[in-house]
This record gives sequence, structure tokens and C-alpha cells, in this order.
Amino acid sequence: MKKSNAVSLSGLAIAASAVCASTAVHAQSSVTLYGILDAGITYVNNAGGAHQYKFDDGVSYGNRIGFKGTEDLGGGLQAIFTLESGFHLGNGQYAFGGAEFGRQAYVGLKSSKWGSVTLGNQLDMTNEFVAIYNISAWASGYAIHQGDFDRMNGDRLPNSLKYMSPDWSGFSFGGMYSFGNTAGDFHQKSAWSVGARYEHAAFNMGAAYTQLNNPFGIYAFDPYAMIGTKTFLGQPTVSVNPTTGAVTDLFSASSFPVDKQGAFAVGAAYTIGKVMLSGDFTYTTIKGLGQTSHMQVYEGGASYSFTPALMLYGGYQHTSFESNHWNQGSLGLHYLLSKRTDVYVSGDYLRASNGVNAVIGYSFTPSTSNTQSDVRIGMKHSF
Repeated sequence: MKKSNAVSLSGLAIAASAVCASTAVHAQSSVTLYGILDAGITYVNNAGGAHQYKFDDGVSYGNRIGFKGTEDLGGGLQAIFTLESGFHLGNGQYAFGGAEFGRQAYVGLKSSKWGSVTLGNQLDMTNEFVAIYNISAWASGYAIHQGDFDRMNGDRLPNSLKYMSPDWSGFSFGGMYSFGNTAGDFHQKSAWSVGARYEHAAFNMGAAYTQLNNPFGIYAFDPYAMIGTKTFLGQPTVSVNPTTGAVTDLFSASSFPVDKQGAFAVGAAYTIGKVMLSGDFTYTTIKGLGQTSHMQVYEGGASYSFTPALMLYGGYQHTSFESNHWNQGSLGLHYLLSKRTDVYVSGDYLRASNGVNAVIGYSFTPSTSNTQSDVRIGMKHSF
């Protein structure tokens, strides 16, 4: 899971430092530079039929560099903006399909009393209110839900208008609409998302629904690469050479035509001393080619803080989709060398139904069997 936010459930927090501030008559402005760098070595037991040792980055947290700015307009009103770029540390190339500010890019107004209204490329409400309960991914950044069908990996909506409420005694909510920008068809390639969160003392919970119409670009569907199934919505996703058994992905170059992707998610967490318990449930509807299928994910896990610097995370996921099932366990041990520097070791084990080529987190080449596992040693630094 290339984590998109910097929210910590039990102390694995990211600090961003303000680097400059200027003042003007009747107004005060500030700009903050911040970033995250994550890199490490990963072993995969079966990636397309072979062991793999690979350099990989942006796993525990997505690599980024960003700028956030505010201008005080008076009366509790501020102008705000964020420009955030995602990239691969291994080769220096942009992530998110090569977009310069693919992680976030927006401008808007914020009121301490009424909340914020922003416009641009922005995180959806599943990310804002529920993604933090994906406890497996706090253990291992690869442990997103199967194919990220439910958008629990921290995803964005482009060309969007977004509202976020202030916190009212622990309750907050938000909603957004993403314009498809298709001439003559207001519906095509559009999307919308709503959600809410409540927090009181040691308990917090959130819920959200996000719908994409005709998913495209980085959110287009390649079913075999995403979940390792050989059929999807009643259609074959691969061709198999009868002589060699070699598998060819039929949608690696052109995406599978999906008309609608609607994902509901709810999650909660409760802290008892050094233990934080977390769980979530998601229900996703996929429609295309006149067919409809549903994916359900149940997840639970916990974290334990041995010391303020040493934390153990563990999670289990059960997924069902089109008569197939996946069971995955994830563990991760994180040690904070400082508030900004973290070293970690993590691992995942996935077992799918017979006939499914297991693939963890949409991150590796699908296995040639119904199981796949990985082990990773990594380091993360924030500034």
C-alpha cells in the first residue's frame, strides 16, 4: 500500500516542517515544504514462477515532495493550496502515470467555522475517513485489499470540487464530485464520494462511499494483474499457451471496460493501553458488459507498542469475489530511530482459491500458484 496520508494510528506519525513565512499588511502567509522517502529490499517467493529479489520504494509510505500554503484573509478565513508530487526513489521518475503533481494539486478556501472548499486533484472520502483502518497495510505496505477495488489504498479523484467540515465535538464529514469533462455526457468518467468520522476518547470510526463511472487512467482495470483471476465479469482475462502453459494478460495494454465501481467502507479502532485494535469491512460493486459482481473484504488486526519507538503491527484479511476467496496475513515490526526516521521489517502470506494466481497488493507479477509471500526490509525518512 503506497500510503497516501500521514495519519498514524499509534504513533507512526509524519512531521512536516514549515520552512518559510512572510507577512503583509492585513494578512499573514506561510508555505511549508515537506516530503517522505521510503526504500528497501523485497523478496517474493513466486513472481511469475520464479523467486525475486527487488529494490522497491514508496512501500511503507508513498514517496513524495510537496508544498502547502495558507494566506490569512481575515475573519477566520484562509486561502489554502497543496501541490504534492509522487515519485520513485529508485529511478527518480514520477509516479501516478507521470503526472508532475499526481498525489495532490488543489486550491481553495478554509474557514475555522464552516470548513473548507477546494478544487483540483484530491484525496477521496474513503481515504479521508476509512483508509487508516486498513491495519494490515500498517504492518506491510503491500497489504492493500485485493486489487484496491474498494479504494482503501488512499486514492484520488481528479477535476474535483470537495467540501470538508470542521471538527464538531469529534464528528466530521465531507463530500466531493469529480467532473468527467466529457463533452455531451456529464456522467461519463465522473465520480463522487461522501464520508464521515467520529472520535471520542479511545474510540474512533469512519464510513465512506466512493463511486467511479467508467474508471480510467491509473484507475482502469487489468483484472489478472490486480487479483490473479482468469475470468472477470464472465469474460476471460488471460490466454494460456496449451504447449508451454505460458499466461498472457489480455488487458495489460488496453483496460477492461468497467461501467461503474462503487465502494462502501466502514472501519473502527479502539485503544487499550499499549494495544490498538482495528477492523474494517468493505463492499464493492463492479458493473460492466451487462454483468455485476461484488467484492467483500473483512479485516481485523492490532498494533502493540513495546516502547514509544518499537511497534508491532499485524492484520488478517478475508476477501470474496465471484466464488473465489483470498486469505492474507501480514506482520510488520517498526523501529523509530527518531521522530522522522523509521526502519522496519515486514512480511505477507496470501492464499487464494484453487485456480487463482495469487498476487499480493497489486504489487508483483501474479504467482503461478494460488499462494504468494514476501519479506521486506526497509527505511523511511520524512522531512
